[in-house]
Amino acid sequence: MQIKESAENYLEAILMLKNKKGYVRSIDVANELNFSKPSVSVAMKHFREDGYITIAEDGGITLTEKGMEIALRIYERHQVIASFLMHLGVSPDTAYEDSCKIEHDISTETFEKLKVHLEKLKKEI
Repeated sequence: MQIKESAENYLEAILMLKNKKGYVRSIDVANELNFSKPSVSVAMKHFREDGYITIAEDGGITLTEKGMEIALRIYERHQVIASFLMHLGVSPDTAYEDSCKIEHDISTETFEKLKVHLEKLKKEI
């Protein structure tokens, strides 16, 4: 399932906001990603039409199974890459910032090897 980097960022933000606040609205996504509300509204319309989210009458946004699959994949990449970078001595702020850039472009093969290596590092500690 291939979607654009910006779409992955939206879906990951929805997941993170839902975990943090318990609910998500378009304005929350706009604030989290520092995007305009109209831009987010257009994106949410497309995500709804493509089956990645549902939007309740009160404006609450929920990821569908299809949207959740992508959001969890990107979130895992974000966390694993940031953790790996921090194990290398990179500061947490920089590690999370850099992981945002890497998570979309890294191949599945490389990511899986990085994840295995990180687990070995954690066992050594």
